[in-house]
Parts: sequence; C-alpha cells; structure tokens
Amino acid sequence: MTHSTLDPAPAAGPRPAGRSALVIGGGLAGTTAALALADAGLRVTLVEGRPRLGGLAFSFHRSSPAGVLSVDNGQHVYLRCCAAYQWFLERVGAARLAPLQGRLDVPVLDARGRDGRRLGRLRRTALPVPLHLSASLATYPHLSLAERAQVGRAALALGRLDPEDPALDGVDFAGWLRRHGQSPRAVEALWDLVGVATLNATAPHVSLGLAAMVFKTGLLSRPGAADIGWARAPLGELHHTRAQRALDAAGVRTGLRTRVTAVTRTPEGRWSAATAGRPGEEPRPEADGADVLVLAVPQREAHALLPDGALKDPGRLLRIGTAPILNLHVIYDRTVLRRPFFAAIGSPVQWVFDRTDASGLRDAPGAGDSQYLAVSQSAAYDDIDRPVAELRARYLPELERLLPVARGARVRDFFVTRERTATFAPVPGVGLLRPSAPTDAPGLYLAGAWTATGWPATMEGAVRSGLSAARAALTDLGRPHVNPLPAPGGGTPKEAA
Repeated sequence: MTHSTLDPAPAAGPRPAGRSALVIGGGLAGTTAALALADAGLRVTLVEGRPRLGGLAFSFHRSSPAGVLSVDNGQHVYLRCCAAYQWFLERVGAARLAPLQGRLDVPVLDARGRDGRRLGRLRRTALPVPLHLSASLATYPHLSLAERAQVGRAALALGRLDPEDPALDGVDFAGWLRRHGQSPRAVEALWDLVGVATLNATAPHVSLGLAAMVFKTGLLSRPGAADIGWARAPLGELHHTRAQRALDAAGVRTGLRTRVTAVTRTPEGRWSAATAGRPGEEPRPEADGADVLVLAVPQREAHALLPDGALKDPGRLLRIGTAPILNLHVIYDRTVLRRPFFAAIGSPVQWVFDRTDASGLRDAPGAGDSQYLAVSQSAAYDDIDRPVAELRARYLPELERLLPVARGARVRDFFVTRERTATFAPVPGVGLLRPSAPTDAPGLYLAGAWTATGWPATMEGAVRSGLSAARAALTDLGRPHVNPLPAPGGGTPKEAA
C-alpha cells in the first residue's frame, strides 16, 4: 500500500503544469466531474476500484443457449427533461445510442381485465401543459371517470407545490395523495406506476418534496418533458467504452482496479490518497499532491474516507438508506412482445423491455426467432433475495398472463441480476441528510446521486452531482468555467468566474 496522490495511467508526453484534481469513483458522477474539471484545464486523475467505468449502470457478457449476450445489469431510462444526462451522452459521443421517443407513449397492461389483460396508454399531445395529457387521462381505462377527475385535480395541486420547500421533505407522498382524494386504485394505476420507476419506492415511503420534483418536472413543466429515452446499445458501450475514450481525449489519467482506502491532506494543503493498487502494481505518485479531491463513491464509502472535520455531522451519511432493484432476464424461443416496452398493473410485474437487439441476440448464432425480455422490478424488497427458482416460478406465469403468446413459448434462458443498494431510499426526511458538494475541508468535494442534487437517485442526478462538484471546485479555485446546462427558465449556459 502506498500513501500518495494517484497517477496510475501514464499518458503520452509531459503533463502541463497547473492545478490538479483527483477523482475517486468512476460511475457517472465521477466520470462527469473528471470531464468537467479537465475541460476547465485541470490535470485530472480518476481512479475506480472496479475493472470498468459506469458504476451501477453497466454491462457484462453472458453465455446463453442462444449465444453470447451483452447484458445490462438493469434497465435504465431517462426523460427529455434530463438535461444533464443528455449533456453527458453528447460529451462522450453516445447520444445516438440512446434516443428519445418522439412523443411520450407508455402502454399499460392491467392483468386483471376480463380477458386476462386490458391495455391502456399514457401518452401526450403537442398541446401546452397541462392539456398535453388531458386526452390520455380522459380515456385511461384503468381508472373510473370519478378517479380521473380526482387525478386531474391532484395533478394541478402538485404543480403548485415548490419541490425546494424544506417543509415538503418531511411529508410522505401517500398521505398527501389521500388528502387529495386519490383512491388506492389511482395510486397503483398512475402515481406508483410512475413513482416506483423513478423514485424506487412506493408512495408511503417517498418524500413529498422528491415526488413533487419528479411529477412537476417530468409531467407538468413542458409537453415533451416526460418523453422516454433508453439505450439501444449495451450500457457498457455508453458508460465505459465511450466514456473512457472521452476521458482519454480530455487528458484524464484513469486507473481501474484501484481501490482507495484513505485520503489525507498534506501539510501544504493538498490531497493525497492511500490505495491498495492493482495486484503486483503500485500507482505512480504525483510528488506535490492534488489541489482538488472529489469523492464520487456511495455514501457509506464516502463516510469511511472522509477526514475528520470535513462534515459537521458525517454520521448522517450512514442514515441515508438504500433501496434494491431486481432485474429478471428471460429469453423466449419466439417473439412474444411486439412493443419496445410496457408497464403492468394488477401483477407483480412492473416494467418489461425488449432487449433483443441491444444485447446482440438478434445476430447471435443459434438465436433463430428468440426474443430477450428484461423485467425491471424497483423497490424489490420482497424479491431481492429470493432464489432464482422461486423467481422463475413467480414471474413466468405472470408474463404469460400479460403476454398470451408466451404461453406457448419455450424459455431458453432465465437469469437475474440484483442490485441490493441500487439507489438511496427517498424516504421523508432524506433531504436533511443529503450533503451539498462542498465540504468543510478546503479542496474536498462530494459527488453522487445521493448528494443534494434536488433529484432522486437517477442517472440524471448522478451527472448533476458531478457537474456540481466540478463547478464548486472551479469556483473555489477562481477558474472561469461554463455551466453546460440550460438556465432553469431556458436560455443558454452562463460562464462563471
């Protein structure tokens, strides 16, 4: 083990003199911070304990009876209102790999219909807010006429809330919905349908502040804000391969399989780190340390690395809970779904995506007419530790209820991916626990979707946190920089001194 500021991947030629930064963590937050700091002229080193970038949004290869597949650990989506993640995609040259819908359209299957299922749709028109959803809501078959009217009134009330009002943080979303006339059916068929997927929690376990932010920004800000985008290529291509290429081009030195065990501040006020390094290899130190240190790791890891005095109450990081996400991967011997995705109610199944093309199954030898479906289960507390056999017995019959063609299909492969700490838990009161990017230690900044971004634990929140950490560091250094995101009311990015 060495005690040094890391510089593990030698770059071609001498590095320019000037300010330097060390970013610990190669997820979306850390990669974003590294790119933003490098773009502002800093010499940046990024280290990541895993053998890849991307954090909890990554891919791996699996040998299947249908061939070798590129499997995403989970199904990740973003919305048109996610300006930061779209900036990230553009910055790493991957925007075309994760296109947006032309217009919001979510098929919703109710497994309890008279014929075994009933199809409804949540879609928008080009009309201004809130009329853009009125036609869809008026014909949504999963709610009664009275329930639709109550939903409309609740949506208007939600739009009047200020998500940044601290008083909303301690209020649970379910209680607010009840007080605004929302039936259990309306919560299931609409509010939780959207909320569980974006917040990773059901309404009783969600802060009203975060719920208001999601619904107000996504559904009530502008007509196209909730249009859905998702990767048509493996996430590893976006978040690792393309990101690594962008980091290299920006001059960032990247060290994978490099786990940091401690950070300290030198007598000269610079930052150094102790690392386990790669097996049989020690990273090269920078003799004078780093001016900026960004901790872009999960909250418990950040707590373990924080030096004394960096936060007034570092224990609050340990009080930020986590929530699991389970993904079920099913390969059928034929096409059973002719839509790119759908959501379900009246069933344990939540969201189902067709991953046939993105995984490479379509072109795999021996694939034939096989189809690969990914079933994404958020807030999966009851299922996250179930054995695969139990999950198979529980979910395959449910897919057959929702997709009649699956009843005659053969399952060629069934496997699961589990992220037990996929996101922070958005419970009432969590806003008081989430720290901002700057710490009380000069030159030390925090990044991660769990920090005070105002967003739930999404790819958007992760990228925003990286930009916030970089912006705070550059401001403290007196370095001019440009905020790449549009101003809240629209307009162009502004330069800061």
